[in-house]
Amino acid sequence: MAVTTDATTSAPRAERTARHELEEQLELHRRELTGYCYRMLGSPFDAEDAVQETMVRAWRALDRFDGRSSLRSWLYKIATNVCFDALGASKRRALPIDLSPAASPPVQASLGVPLEERTWLEPAHDASVLPQTGDPADLAVARESVRLALVAALQLLPPRQRAVLVLREVLRWRADEVAALLETSVAAVNSALQRARATVGAADTGAADRAPDPMDADDAALLSRYVEAFEAYDIDALVALLHQDAMQSMPPWALWLSGPTDIGRWHVGPGAACRGSRMVPVMANGSPAFAQYKPATDGPGLVPWAIHVLHVRDGRIVKITNFVGERLFAHFGLPPRLEG
Repeated sequence: MAVTTDATTSAPRAERTARHELEEQLELHRRELTGYCYRMLGSPFDAEDAVQETMVRAWRALDRFDGRSSLRSWLYKIATNVCFDALGASKRRALPIDLSPAASPPVQASLGVPLEERTWLEPAHDASVLPQTGDPADLAVARESVRLALVAALQLLPPRQRAVLVLREVLRWRADEVAALLETSVAAVNSALQRARATVGAADTGAADRAPDPMDADDAALLSRYVEAFEAYDIDALVALLHQDAMQSMPPWALWLSGPTDIGRWHVGPGAACRGSRMVPVMANGSPAFAQYKPATDGPGLVPWAIHVLHVRDGRIVKITNFVGERLFAHFGLPPRLEG
């Protein structure tokens, strides 16, 4: 039997093929868009929601994509508008150190009342927000741009300044490209960038918040000793690893500790419930981190407790941020329970 081709059926088939190819291209940009939205919103969960909304809007508007800009630029424009919508009425996310003074000695016996989730900056798994491959210099910039102190400083900026700073400084867009995305002038973009740099520079000056040193073998050994000390709950050994300016905080609680002495007191006091924990290495915000499972109270085994994000400088641990929350473990691809 002869096969005939009908133009009326081949055209829709061609359109479907082209649409499918565009949808595949959309997915190729998901990781970098998630990183962008995380820097804008300060939460990996909000970032994932924003990217999903971006993909939905893009999919619905594919028929109107005329190709005058690149698909990547078009997606960033949609993602930026989604982030602006999300930031419209929300308060900035922060870290405990940004909101209150350190706990006064003697260290409090209680953490107090946890603040609502949207108060806090949340950690992001490197695999969800950072590129897997690329130029080493660009990868270093990307890691630096998601460190906790910098993302916290970004939250101080108005949304448009935040977008300008990330697009220009992190993603290396030209001023005219950013102006086109934001539908403004190059002069306005340059002015916004100057103001954003000044705000972030003033906020990110604490000694403990300086950019971390590149990790080397000595730092890796230091982190191994931290894990050994914590799992053995040898607090004297743990405190010996801390910098004299060390700080520890535990979102969602506002309380934070300053100095090895108070950090040690906390661990042998209220923190003693962490005795018997196990640590699993992860990477968060471009930094070494560990997922802490603590003994379950409902039977054998260990359950998710906190993600420890560590900041190392001058051969010592200068900052420990313990993000407490079970849902973070799912974000990091970790199991809901460990055997005892």
